Amino acid sequence: MPAEPPAAPAPAFPARPAPTTPLWVLMYHSVSEVREDPYRVTVTPHRLERQLRWLRRRGLRGVSVAALLTARAAGRGEGLVGLTFDDGYADFLSHAVPLLHRYGCTATVFALPGRLGGDNAWDPLGPRKPLLTAAGLRRVRAEGMELAAHGLTHVDLTRADDATLRAETAGARARLTALTGTPVDGFCYPYGTLDARAMDAVRAAGYRYACAIDPGAHTGPYALPRVHVGSRDTAPFLALKRRLHARRRPTALATLPYAPLAPEEAARV
Repeated sequence: MPAEPPAAPAPAFPARPAPTTPLWVLMYHSVSEVREDPYRVTVTPHRLERQLRWLRRRGLRGVSVAALLTARAAGRGEGLVGLTFDDGYADFLSHAVPLLHRYGCTATVFALPGRLGGDNAWDPLGPRKPLLTAAGLRRVRAEGMELAAHGLTHVDLTRADDATLRAETAGARARLTALTGTPVDGFCYPYGTLDARAMDAVRAAGYRYACAIDPGAHTGPYALPRVHVGSRDTAPFLALKRRLHARRRPTALATLPYAPLAPEEAARV
């Protein structure tokens, strides 16, 4: 009898379809009713609800950045949008969390462990806004949100000396990890400013990713672009921002070697 042909080797890994849309991460700050907002960092609860409803009606769902990157790395990122809230304002728990739960969303909170229970003293204009306390940050995690670092005290890392740079990156990660008992994977550059030195410090501190705003040539896992969202962003403006983002952002970020979530968590993304 003729010898049987050798069996074809099985593929080592199943093929994963790459996401076809650019990574889209929305940047929020405070959620509250306020009359003065010179830096455009505040979204009213009513506006946030309408924005979340707009996403869901278009088949999109907001998730944390860790969940977004994990899903995209596994080829399951279509329809997911990253939601981020910078600075760690106390109003996140009272105004944002109930709405996020209502619409089946999660988010990433970029907090400042060196200003626990303080306020936005780095903003010389506008109203003082209280920041989350240590107990508040632990509750953020308990509500199913990702907790990440925004530095230690909100300084421009491109102007920091070596000791300050280490404190604002590695020091912030160590404090948040000790506070919550869970690893901290994400970082966000204060003011959105960064350079190669700041990125190296973030990478050396053990973070898995970092968010910026418009990082240009630095775009990558340690400089993820985001889109600012404010109270003036009605449905037409969000639609326009989505179209412009799809044209401007590179699709090279479609697949990132990133999987920080436990298998049971990743399965729920």
